[in-house]
Amino acid sequence: MTSEQDATVLLQQAETLLASGDHSTAAKILSVARSIPATRLAAHNLIERHKLNGAFAEWMGLNCEISPRDDIYRFFDGHPTSINPLRDYLADGWRTLAELMLLLESVGRPLLGVKSFLEFASGHGRFTRHLVKAIGAERVTASDVVSDAVDFARDTLNVQSFLSAARPEELTCPQRYDVVFVLSLFSHLPASSWSRWLTRLYDCVAPGGLLVFTTHGAEAVRRQGVTLDGEGFFFAPSSESNAIDSQEYGTAFTSAEYVQSQIASHLGSDRLLRHAPTWFWHHQDAWVLERT
Repeated sequence: MTSEQDATVLLQQAETLLASGDHSTAAKILSVARSIPATRLAAHNLIERHKLNGAFAEWMGLNCEISPRDDIYRFFDGHPTSINPLRDYLADGWRTLAELMLLLESVGRPLLGVKSFLEFASGHGRFTRHLVKAIGAERVTASDVVSDAVDFARDTLNVQSFLSAARPEELTCPQRYDVVFVLSLFSHLPASSWSRWLTRLYDCVAPGGLLVFTTHGAEAVRRQGVTLDGEGFFFAPSSESNAIDSQEYGTAFTSAEYVQSQIASHLGSDRLLRHAPTWFWHHQDAWVLERT
């Protein structure tokens, strides 16, 4: 048998042991299966779901189950520099929380004081699970265009969730929020929908609240060696997502002047509180707008 076949047998043995109540032996077997790439995620989820020894939840204090359909986890799992994809994925969500908290502090809006928070284009909860730990599930709403991601947020992370739309004009937000956080959506949009999503998501912000979003700015342009057009924009129809049409969700790069002009044209330049270059992941720029 191949190692993949061996790993599958280990999973089956562990599931039988769990059904019989022998959690201790099952944990030992699943620890082995978790070290084998072919069964890493399935073994991890069984360990987390049954709260077995070795669960990440034991030391992180939050729900660490990961959806098998999570494209961001798959990115880590296939990345040549990722020695421990599970740890890297969970740590990356925590890093995003830390970066967001510092950003909000810098504009005098501490995260812990936020009463309602919409994470838009939330995916399968890489960041959501950490946000829940910080402010509580009752204050968090997640939205994504992928229905499975919305279901996972609701059923596994216990937050409110709603399905997004392919077109911004078709999006219906159930309420307005103190913070609307849009991490790495505008870094994927084509020019045809970029400003339309900006105005629609701004409409989802409560009076006095904030819209926080990110873009691929000057540093990302430098790293990727792309050439912006005369307006300061570049779009390539490819991304890490396997669930969305690449023509509508590819990879976008923008100059600071392009973003500022879109804000000024559609919302008003006085709405911009802060532009923070390379704030998230040390290559995506952060933008903070206030709704008055």
